[in-house]
Amino acid sequence: MRLGREMHLVARPARLIPEAGDVRLIEVPVPDPKPGEVLVRNLYMSIDPGALMHMKDLSALDIPHFATDTAMWCDAVGEVIESADEDLKAGDIVWHRLGWRDYAVASATRFRRVDAGAYPSLTHHLCFGIVAYIGIELAGIRPGDTVLVSSAVGGVGSIAGQIARLRGASKVIGSVGSARKVAYAKETLRYDAAFDHHDEDFRLQDDIDVYFDSVGGRQLEAAIDAMRPRGRIVVCGQTEQLHSGVPNGPRNMMTLVRKRLGLQAYYTFDHPDLVPKFEEEFPQWVRSGDLVVAETVVHGLENGVDAAVGQMRGEYVGKVVLRL
Repeated sequence: MRLGREMHLVARPARLIPEAGDVRLIEVPVPDPKPGEVLVRNLYMSIDPGALMHMKDLSALDIPHFATDTAMWCDAVGEVIESADEDLKAGDIVWHRLGWRDYAVASATRFRRVDAGAYPSLTHHLCFGIVAYIGIELAGIRPGDTVLVSSAVGGVGSIAGQIARLRGASKVIGSVGSARKVAYAKETLRYDAAFDHHDEDFRLQDDIDVYFDSVGGRQLEAAIDAMRPRGRIVVCGQTEQLHSGVPNGPRNMMTLVRKRLGLQAYYTFDHPDLVPKFEEEFPQWVRSGDLVVAETVVHGLENGVDAAVGQMRGEYVGKVVLRL
């Protein structure tokens, strides 16, 4: 019988960072697919900041979380190696949500066939392009806009800034976490300007029309002060609060009212109408080189949790992908 490894949540961490014993990599037998099922060998899986959050009990927030004593889950790309279903066959490349394991066996309805040649790399099917795309669409970029992007070389921000430029923004500014990332934002991602938000005296001098926020906290506060009247803020995350574990919202919300700023938070699944447009435009941008997919590839399922911790601490550039 075939054997495979799975990463299990054994105990919910007392803090954001799991301790030894909270998770465990175990070896399990891999069953043959039943009628209507497929067996997939995972090739790549997504390492996301939410992986650490999902280890908590989030039932009070109505947010899915990992169950204990079973395999964790995340986005993954794999190859069908056995099929008992008419719609998928051996050799098909599929996207699914059964990562954190070497092999996935489930109903074929849980897997979506993808075009292996759509992007230069299979890893690009795991990038956060759809998150960034929808946020920029909701912001309604206008020609001449100045756009500020938080976590500007992260998995979402690195793409959001580039799409803003493609949509007609005249100036794109990135907030990042180190001097190395400042250079990467300007030299590789073609941001017009970038700054390290860890500098205690950082100030936003430009009049901002659009702020793409995935961080919150003091960066959102600074952006509100720097925005033009009737500017637009789109929010897809609050990693500063996730990292600190305590509420730390902006203290200048009256400025948001005084400037008549628009603020919209969103989930990607709320906007299925934008998916066809994304699937038409985004791969073309990547293939043509108009958009760079920034990513870091980490090897080995046994290194997945450490990679999630490193990502939360800002150690990587771009989308973090694990190669199994």
